[in-house]
Amino acid sequence: MSGVVLDRSELSDWAAGIHAEGRRLVFTNGCFDLIHRGHVEYLAEAAEMGDILMVAVNSDASVRDLKGPSRPIVSEDDRLAVLAALRSVGALTIFDEPTPLAVIEIVRPDVLVKGAEYAEDQIVGADIVRNGGGSVERVEMRKGRSTTALIDAIKRLP
Repeated sequence: MSGVVLDRSELSDWAAGIHAEGRRLVFTNGCFDLIHRGHVEYLAEAAEMGDILMVAVNSDASVRDLKGPSRPIVSEDDRLAVLAALRSVGALTIFDEPTPLAVIEIVRPDVLVKGAEYAEDQIVGADIVRNGGGSVERVEMRKGRSTTALIDAIKRLP
């Protein structure tokens, strides 16, 4: 396994250690249900923007609230295990809230990364990161690579 999975109670000390070492902490978040090539490429690109990438993953309850009662397809424990195995991911945490704002406030990333489908004013925590001297980066999503497209393709199977 590559990435370490942290409880909320561990985030502050972990992030403080990263910052004390002078390393650039990159942060992103998402549901990451049915992890696919688009996710892997997105996370690899995000990781290149600093020294260590933290991924905040929506809990099962949070995914249900956002996506509906039929989601997630893959449990949070399984999503964490797969993401932790990726070379690009340095640390992970779960969040139950609708947004990762509380996690961003704790870890104070140097770089906040989201998909380019989000306008800058829609990116949760952007103001916190910028006010702390960090940057907000938007990454182009891979055309045709989405969980929704994958689920739709599966539904079309005979």
